[in-house]
Amino acid sequence: MDHVVMDKYQPVIGLEVHVQLRTQSKIFSGDDATYGTEPNTQVGVITMAHPGTLPKLNRKVLEQAIKMGLACHSEIARYQIFDRKNYFYPDLPKGYQLTQDRTPICKGGYINISIESHTTRIELNRIHLEEDAGKSIHLDHEPDTLIDLNRSGVPLIEIVTEPMLKTAEEAGALLSEIRKLVRYLQISDGNMEEGSLRCDANISVMKKGSNALGKKVEVKNMNSIRNVQHAIDFEIERQIKVLESGNIPLSETRTFDAASGTTSGMRTKEELNDYRYFPDPDLSPLTISDAWLEEIKISMPALPEQLVERFVREYQLPEYDARVLTETRELAEYFLQVCQRQKNYKGVSNWIMGPIKSYLNNAKETEVQIPVHPDRLAELIDLVEASKISHTAAVQQLFPVMLVDSVKSPLQIAVEMDLIQNSDEDQILKMVEEVLQSNTAKVAEYKKGKKGLIAMFMGEVMKKSKGKADPKVTSRVLQQKLKEQ
Repeated sequence: MDHVVMDKYQPVIGLEVHVQLRTQSKIFSGDDATYGTEPNTQVGVITMAHPGTLPKLNRKVLEQAIKMGLACHSEIARYQIFDRKNYFYPDLPKGYQLTQDRTPICKGGYINISIESHTTRIELNRIHLEEDAGKSIHLDHEPDTLIDLNRSGVPLIEIVTEPMLKTAEEAGALLSEIRKLVRYLQISDGNMEEGSLRCDANISVMKKGSNALGKKVEVKNMNSIRNVQHAIDFEIERQIKVLESGNIPLSETRTFDAASGTTSGMRTKEELNDYRYFPDPDLSPLTISDAWLEEIKISMPALPEQLVERFVREYQLPEYDARVLTETRELAEYFLQVCQRQKNYKGVSNWIMGPIKSYLNNAKETEVQIPVHPDRLAELIDLVEASKISHTAAVQQLFPVMLVDSVKSPLQIAVEMDLIQNSDEDQILKMVEEVLQSNTAKVAEYKKGKKGLIAMFMGEVMKKSKGKADPKVTSRVLQQKLKEQ
């Protein structure tokens, strides 16, 4: 679409992010909440709301929701009730969903996002607890829909933003930040592919300068951050085309097709009164005590924003390094552990951002697992700092062996691989003299001002030493010898 036309409009985006909490059992029953088991094997009578059964709230679910609220600077509601949200759907056997309508566990709050070093505060409306529904499975070319109720009753928090995001890029940054937070707090694995983190995007467009919001469209069925961004971009352009044609977009729920990159209508948007919310009569009101809230606060880990500030202030790292190192809790903790033994903080950062991150990216593990013990990485950096081995040999030869050998020390491996550098000045001087004698014409050119030739001389000495000559010593000896020529 023409950029001039696009520029007439302002997108308004709000996200509803569902996060599956990491618990062994479901939110209101003892049914197993493990992902990936055989369909319909984790559904009991409480989850199905059989007559005579009573739900019982999972304490761990509450603690995890409160942690997320504290991480998002939200106000924690001390008095809460659960409501029945009534609607019919084949994978909702009870005919209602237990959720928090009037008393969300977390009120307000915000999450900061950073795009190209610019920080934006995204305000939250609420974070509330609810149970998940089952899963409808629509197979291509099959007339029937299959229902798996294992997910029914699995605990969720729903994070609802204010409608203040303006671009798909901001939405992607916010989802990345939410995923980072839940993983730091260890309340969810945040895997969108497995449905642990799901996002519905509410999108409308309005004329710039107008105070009248456009018709809201909710897009569902997105299982990756990239898909969320593609769906938002497509929907913004689609709605602008509708408005430019003189029509008004329909307020509806749409689904996103990742293969075609398009959205399509599913149903008209429900109104709140369609759900007939009312307090669940089987669950008692809940009160959060000061003592319990304080206990949860004390158990909170350091969060990414706090660690970025600490790494810049205490370890004198560039902000870029600090943000990379805090991408995951495991990387941040690993950096801190190495720094207990190694005081070259920037060197530690370089190794983690370089060889360690490269290994993790290639390993493609779902969880961050670094096979090199922090003390051993500190020892490796010591060897390079002391010029016992070259940085190139450390990265390309020694480090790969350390990834699979957790017994031998870096020094032992370096000795066995014959990687120890030669720092003997007399031996290096002899090699330098041989190189200069073999290249008298180049020496003459160097003396006439072609100083770039020193790199060639260095390369020749390194060849003679089979890469073992200490570069610092070699450079010093070579420059001194050239002055004497």
